[in-house]
Amino acid sequence: MRAALAEAERALASDDVPIGAVAVHGGAIIGRGYNRREADKDPTAHAEIIAIREAAAALGMWRLDDVTLYCTLEPCSMCAGAMVLARLPRLVYAAVDPKAGAAGSVTDITRHHRLNHRVQVEGGLFAEEAAELLRAFFRRLRAAGQS
Repeated sequence: MRAALAEAERALASDDVPIGAVAVHGGAIIGRGYNRREADKDPTAHAEIIAIREAAAALGMWRLDDVTLYCTLEPCSMCAGAMVLARLPRLVYAAVDPKAGAAGSVTDITRHHRLNHRVQVEGGLFAEEAAELLRAFFRRLRAAGQS
């Protein structure tokens, strides 16, 4: 999770929402991502999607068997859906997203009974550190009159 937090710091440095993700396989990081929506002008440039793409490229396949994805914020519905479609076995996230979380808070795409795959989910690892990055970012936006 510390590596995912470092990725979130990269997003913060580029004035994007500080969310980071890393994909781990066999104890090694095979995918990294941080939010790049603003930098890329791309609504799909979420940290999780970028890390999933890198992991798939590293493995040479779309199935992310034996991969754990570490994220600093509970994934949204798009990212949770990508995890299910990639057959990701395990997700570990830091902070809960009470507005858009799709791994148990608002909805639960990762473990939906009608889908063909379920992701094992663990939340709360380094939650306070991740939440503070987000709070500081939005405080700064509000102070600048941008939110």
